[in-house]
Amino acid sequence: MSIGLTGGIATGKSTVAKMIASRGGHIIDADQVAREVVEPGTEGSRRVRERFGNHLFTSSGELDRLALRKVIFHDERARKDLNQLLHPLILHRMKSMRDKIESKPGRMAVLDIPLLIEEGLASLVDQVIVVVVPESLQLQRLVAREGISEEQALKMIQAQMPIEEKKKFADVIIDNSGTMADTERQVDVLWETWVRDNGFVR
Repeated sequence: MSIGLTGGIATGKSTVAKMIASRGGHIIDADQVAREVVEPGTEGSRRVRERFGNHLFTSSGELDRLALRKVIFHDERARKDLNQLLHPLILHRMKSMRDKIESKPGRMAVLDIPLLIEEGLASLVDQVIVVVVPESLQLQRLVAREGISEEQALKMIQAQMPIEEKKKFADVIIDNSGTMADTERQVDVLWETWVRDNGFVR
């Protein structure tokens, strides 16, 4: 069985992923995979270098991700090009990791993908979990986490698909607006259901 875990920025998706992992879920982190596919010597690194130039790489061959973000932030064409270059590599690796986990009896793959719904990737998984909080709390957490103004944080939130829209795609909704214990209880109930219905190994 495979689970897709998603949510808006600063809703606590990573926190929920850690809770599921502590119970036995095998997390596949899309952000981590995205970093791995552009490591020195990889096909992804070669593609980025060919399209964007050597100036985005350090002397040791590492991609300067901050410099790249600045480029694509101001250039929509560049952002689309980057996605076309790297998304197939990221998707291929995530599918391979998912299949390897699922090939072992009693194992569950959890694909932690921020843009799971926006990128039309829900078909990769058996169930979709959306982690939600009210926008006011989302804004508060984002300001505190990033050290930015409310105006900047609001722009980041509004650049994403609204949480209410994401909820329409959810098989399971986890409300992360309460205490950690509140969220843990929701994950406990969910995990017990998975164990009962699918016989996952703890």
